[in-house]
Amino acid sequence: MVETTRTLGFRVAFALGLGTMIAAGIFSLSGTAVYRIGSSAVIAFVIAAVVAGITAASYSEFASIYAENGGGYLFASRTFEGRDLVTYGIGASLFLGYTGTTAFYLATMDEWFFLFVLPEFVTGVLPHGSVGIAAAVALGVLNARGTEESGTFQVVVTAAKVAVLFVFIGGALNFAGPADAVATFTGNFGSVAGQATEILSVAALAFITFFGFSAIAASAGEIVEPTETVPKAIAASIVTVTVLYTLVILAMVNTPETIAGQPRAEILQQGETAMGKVAAAFLGPVGQYLIVAGAVFSMVSASNASILAASGIGSLMGRQGHAPRAVSRIHPEYDTPYYSVLTATATISALVFVFITLLGHHGALAAGGAVPTLGLEPLTGFATFNLLVPLSVVNVALIYSRRNHPGIDRGFRVPLVPYLPVLGVVANLALVSKLPPVGVAIGLGLTAAVVLAYVEWGGRPAEEELVAEAAGERQVVSRRTVEGAPLGDGDGVTPLGESDAGDAADPDDERFTVLVPIHDVGTVASRVRLAARIGSLYDDRPRVKVHTTVAVPDQGDPAAFVDRARDRVAGIEERLAGLADELDADLLVEGHVSKDVAFDVLRVAREDGADRLLLGVPEGNPGVTDRVQYGAPCDVLFVRDVAGNETIPRLTIGAGGGPHHTAMLDLADRLADAGSQIEVVHVTPEGDSGVDEALGETLAAFDDEDRLVVREVSGPDIATELVDHADESDSVLVVGATRTRLLRRWVFGSTTDRVLDRAAGRDVPVVVYTDADAGGLSGRLDEVLFVPYRYLRKFFR
Repeated sequence: MVETTRTLGFRVAFALGLGTMIAAGIFSLSGTAVYRIGSSAVIAFVIAAVVAGITAASYSEFASIYAENGGGYLFASRTFEGRDLVTYGIGASLFLGYTGTTAFYLATMDEWFFLFVLPEFVTGVLPHGSVGIAAAVALGVLNARGTEESGTFQVVVTAAKVAVLFVFIGGALNFAGPADAVATFTGNFGSVAGQATEILSVAALAFITFFGFSAIAASAGEIVEPTETVPKAIAASIVTVTVLYTLVILAMVNTPETIAGQPRAEILQQGETAMGKVAAAFLGPVGQYLIVAGAVFSMVSASNASILAASGIGSLMGRQGHAPRAVSRIHPEYDTPYYSVLTATATISALVFVFITLLGHHGALAAGGAVPTLGLEPLTGFATFNLLVPLSVVNVALIYSRRNHPGIDRGFRVPLVPYLPVLGVVANLALVSKLPPVGVAIGLGLTAAVVLAYVEWGGRPAEEELVAEAAGERQVVSRRTVEGAPLGDGDGVTPLGESDAGDAADPDDERFTVLVPIHDVGTVASRVRLAARIGSLYDDRPRVKVHTTVAVPDQGDPAAFVDRARDRVAGIEERLAGLADELDADLLVEGHVSKDVAFDVLRVAREDGADRLLLGVPEGNPGVTDRVQYGAPCDVLFVRDVAGNETIPRLTIGAGGGPHHTAMLDLADRLADAGSQIEVVHVTPEGDSGVDEALGETLAAFDDEDRLVVREVSGPDIATELVDHADESDSVLVVGATRTRLLRRWVFGSTTDRVLDRAAGRDVPVVVYTDADAGGLSGRLDEVLFVPYRYLRKFFR
């Protein structure tokens, strides 16, 4: 079976939406909004939030049906299946919307750089827009090469953005006084009826700030329990951002009458940079630098998220045949949709160049007045137009889906259908009518041009159609062997693209289960033999589950990596063919794709009730090892070079101590009872090279001393002596992780890591045993305290 692992909970999904919403909009539009309509800007932001919320509800229902990545383009392609022109138009418009939004973020950041960061002698010669283009290229290169951004990192980044805003708001309240600040805010509301047109116009511009909700729906394929989590995260992020925007408007309304001799109205009229200047009045120079740094950081992080979203849509369009196939191509080294990333980057750079560098207020062509100027507001209009139109279609798609596919299981249902989606369409189009006309005209013209280009081109068959044509009806992935049946027999097969969790290992089956995560397919036969040997020590017929996870980079769409997972599963099956007849164990093979390999391994171990985890010693990613050994629900064995010694006829162990060594002794005792020869090497360290461990505890763990041999040796290095003996006796060296592994230079602990280093060039088979009971908080505390205890004991001896 090949399935996608979900790793994002509510906290991360909420942070993803909130972090994407806190971007250029809040830093650049708040000044413009207060200048135009005062405190009524709050009403405009609430209107934008309500309009976004209606469409967000439709997104939530679709996300509960199609819990995959892709957002509005995916929803439309599934709902209007066979209507390629409609689906393509939505995809193209969303791609332009995401890239336009990113261009707006980076162009705003460019303005902040020119006003607050760059020295005057640089701004005199550097064209406006150059910083934004440079940032777009840098983000594009980073995303094309691959970056890793964990869910925890997303939470921390979002918390930092919110903290910066609260510093600004707190500065305003401290500057004006809470009571006076509120009084100024409430007294600054104009006549709503008289300001209706301006309020709607600001709401149209502000909508772009709320579109971050789509980032949550676009990541539905990675969200845990998406039918519940996606609607909650979307609602929570929209409400939270609305509250934050209200407080920022309150602060901006309390801008002093003059700042550094410049009138209040003149500062607010500057719009995109007004908040930075107001921060200087509230917080002083240091506070201003903090706000500027926070604003730039927010714009860059939100731009990165938008590039990911745009490249994800581009990659999906390539696989669907709505874009050249190369756009969906995955880089062989970086595992990223690099053509799609580069296409998005080029589009963003072109938009910044045209709207700002050439035709902006300081642009090369517009400066002389020969041609009309563009700038940030038209760019906002362009981006928002290309978001509002496809969002209107998503609302229509929900009505269509309800009427034509009433039997689909919907984990979340929008109330008042069709009335609420119709209201969403009307509201979206009303906001379009209030956008800057030149931005709408450019957006409409460019979208029409790419649609006409698609009609002329004609598209390409979707990848699924090509697979069906090539493979006929046999679209299956072998998943398991049962009672010796050869792999690939068809028992327990799953159609491509589906995931049948019912065929996974049964957690109610109380037989001893060894989970074998595999990355290098060439090691699978040896690992399975060893796993079956270990399982046979605890059960007459254990279960051995081979589990492989294809890692998906943050820029990648998991669906693009499913074929790679299938290929790896097929390679595993090929190497295990016939092995089930040789072993007294039931075998199961399962493949996943996931953006978090360690999370996936731990989740499978818990769900399947694994009794032991057996995986290879990591060569290049100790971070995964650390998470697995500390988070595993069972003992973990890390193995290397065991081929040919899977039955462990001879075993070398040390005379160490600690919880991992003690847990390992139970395995050694069982091997002795099963006929293995056990050799205990007691090393007396010379000089200050180590601590002499007591031998009695190790010997007391064995029931039968007949198969036990004790070797007394001495030497300057315990690890070297253990490896030397295992090499000379042609035995498997089994060591427990030591309690010094929390020292940053060690993965398993000082002695254990030295053993692995010494054994690496001599092909000595090594097994590192880690005890699950030592992995919790008490275990980590024990390891921290053991380090000074060990050296104090050595000193007093």
